[in-house]
Amino acid sequence: MLHDIVNWIVQTVGNLGYIGIFIMMFLESSFFPFPSEVVMVPAGYLASKGEMSFTIALLAGIFGSLAGAIFNYYLAKHFGRAFLLKYGKYFFLKEDSLEKLEKYFKSHGEISTFTGRLIPGIRQYISLPAGMAKMDLKKFSIYTALGAGIWALVLILLGYFIGENETVIKEYLKTITIITLLVVGVIITIYIYLTKRKKLN
Repeated sequence: MLHDIVNWIVQTVGNLGYIGIFIMMFLESSFFPFPSEVVMVPAGYLASKGEMSFTIALLAGIFGSLAGAIFNYYLAKHFGRAFLLKYGKYFFLKEDSLEKLEKYFKSHGEISTFTGRLIPGIRQYISLPAGMAKMDLKKFSIYTALGAGIWALVLILLGYFIGENETVIKEYLKTITIITLLVVGVIITIYIYLTKRKKLN
């Protein structure tokens, strides 16, 4: 089943090209939650075969993620929490999930927009509390693009060097996810430490 889905996505990305990557990453980053690896890994594989440009595919993924995040940002900014709670259930967004996102955003401030893009289960929705908090759009876009860019690069490199070997990719993804979470923890710790130190001075 998974193999068939991945093959379908490889074919779709191959047929639609960079626009397909952009659209799928837009959806992944906004209201249709599915793993970004099913888009960027096949893109990397196609790049390794010379059927796509590695750089353009990566940029299409980053800008698609950014566009989807901005969509969510404005959705939350203009319609607010009540709207998200009312209709979010149709896109697997529950009240407790939204509360966790808000708490995470309040605890870690703007850095959460960057680090949130690297955390599974949070990356798709971290733009919602940013929108509700009316975070500066320029800062939001920069942090989002950086976080999305790092993750997209990791995925496209996996596809480029490992190709269609799903078993190996899954193992690498598990390891990379654990390492990423540890790095995010370190980044947040350093950020909080420097912020507190700055306030004391």
